[in-house]
Amino acid sequence: MTAELTVLALAGLLQAVQFAAFSIAANLQVGPRVAMGPRDDVPPLKGTAGRLHRALNNHFEGLILFTLAVVVVTLGGQASAVTATCAWIYLAARLLYVPAYVLGWVPWRSVIWAVGFAATMLMILAALV
Repeated sequence: MTAELTVLALAGLLQAVQFAAFSIAANLQVGPRVAMGPRDDVPPLKGTAGRLHRALNNHFEGLILFTLAVVVVTLGGQASAVTATCAWIYLAARLLYVPAYVLGWVPWRSVIWAVGFAATMLMILAALV
């Protein structure tokens, strides 16, 4: 398996861990009655639960682009040291992004996000060259 595909698999596992952390925090905040109900009138999540939810949504958005980059690199036969390094940088940025968001690291949360986004875009560009 290429480094890019390995990182994609690890990013998927990170997504699952983020989902579990968010779910636990949200369920503790809203209680089992709301969590197991139809969720027609869910109260807005606050604090850690809200931040974990927003970080999870952000990872969904980033993972779509990263998956696209991995597919282009892999199916295009363009895997290289550059694309592998970019993939690992993306994963490191996503790993750092969660505590940065939850703990409110300003401006570092945005910087970390930008590093991951740039690594993804660089992967796509490297596949086109």
